[in-house]
Amino acid sequence: MPQVTMVMTPHSGTCNGADFAVDCGGSLVALSLPAGKSQQSLEQNGNKLATTNSGSKGRLATMVVYNTNELAKLVENRKSLENWFVYYENKSIRNPNKRPTTKTGLFGILGKTVDAIDYYKAEIEKLRKEEAAERERIISDPAALMPAAFVSFKSRWGAAVCAQTQQSSNPTLWLTDWAPEPRDVYWSNLSIPFVELTIRRFLMAVALFFLTFFFMIPIAFVQSLANIEGIEKVMPFLRPVMEWELTKSFIQVKVCLLLLFSLYRHNFFFSESGIEMPFILEILFTICILLVHFFLTFCVICSKIINVYNQQYESAAAFWPDVVKRVIIAMIISQLLLMGLMSTKDGSLTIPILVLPLLTIWFHIYCKTRFEPAFVKFPLQDAMVKDTLERATEPLLNLRAYLQDAYVHPDFHREDIERPLAIDEEENNLLVPTKRTSYRSTPKDSKYNSEIGSDCDV
Repeated sequence: MPQVTMVMTPHSGTCNGADFAVDCGGSLVALSLPAGKSQQSLEQNGNKLATTNSGSKGRLATMVVYNTNELAKLVENRKSLENWFVYYENKSIRNPNKRPTTKTGLFGILGKTVDAIDYYKAEIEKLRKEEAAERERIISDPAALMPAAFVSFKSRWGAAVCAQTQQSSNPTLWLTDWAPEPRDVYWSNLSIPFVELTIRRFLMAVALFFLTFFFMIPIAFVQSLANIEGIEKVMPFLRPVMEWELTKSFIQVKVCLLLLFSLYRHNFFFSESGIEMPFILEILFTICILLVHFFLTFCVICSKIINVYNQQYESAAAFWPDVVKRVIIAMIISQLLLMGLMSTKDGSLTIPILVLPLLTIWFHIYCKTRFEPAFVKFPLQDAMVKDTLERATEPLLNLRAYLQDAYVHPDFHREDIERPLAIDEEENNLLVPTKRTSYRSTPKDSKYNSEIGSDCDV
């Protein structure tokens, strides 16, 4: 049964220009959509949840995701060649009488010697043609379509509703969670199956566990080999080797090196002369003035951050649950180590300590249940207040202009290429607030939606 993970972006603060797509809109990405044979079918699957649960008035656009990994490799190679082209072009400008050359073989060392500027120019044009062909193949080939789609919302309220509620009667479908902003999307991971991503996360967690809890073993072994005496204790069979004159000379060389570094400071040949003291004092005064300058600058910047600047991003202490979790884990480890230490002296001393890990775990479960929702959930009341304030302060702000291309793949952002089009189902939709006395008095196919009702739509 396919799994769908829908990830949406919560936003806070006021909108300003191009930052609107990051700060004020709402977008989700749906992964592992049911397989479709065309872009339209995948877009319909991406819109299915929205139209089923809340209608279609709150959705701005839907962007289908393509597998652009091969295109990304071509773009990366072209950018690398463009850097070399600029380098040789600047080199030719500095020395017009001599054309730069390069070799076409491995790492520019082997192969035929050719004109560098002409060679890289031809290679860049060749890659541009390959990129254009790859883009056309991606857009026209159904196999390049990924079971994923980005859906943009016009309000925080609609995004919060869709992100924080169960969207299907099947709890394994249409899973929702918050997403990073468009610049933080790791596009190559969108082509990885959901199960494979889960396995990768699990393997990384296991590797991190072993790296954290067993790193002391190699460190202790290496530390024991830091001196000859330690080697004799760890490896007694090497004691005859340690008695050799050649081995003992290593100790003498080490002592001589230590003495050398301590004696050269007292040698007048390496010391500064008296005539250089004024320059040293001048440098000292300059450094003091710079320190005072940077200290005052630091105070001013801190004051501006606290009292002047309007922060565009507010994490709402989202990192704090991770901090608390790490503190709890550290406490449990310290308590277990304390129990082990006490057990080496007297086993009865560990009995009162047995309850400490249990109390710590109970405290962590209580805090997680009671306070974690305040960090991971976006209150609908706050979302509605922000949306209402935004409509009142910036009534002419064009949401669609900022969000329709926000989740387009970076390799499709150029103006001279054909990019995938986003479905826009509200081209001529106007939000007209209406007064309704009851739900039953509303016509079945009402032409207008209330302002609040439109925000609920996805």
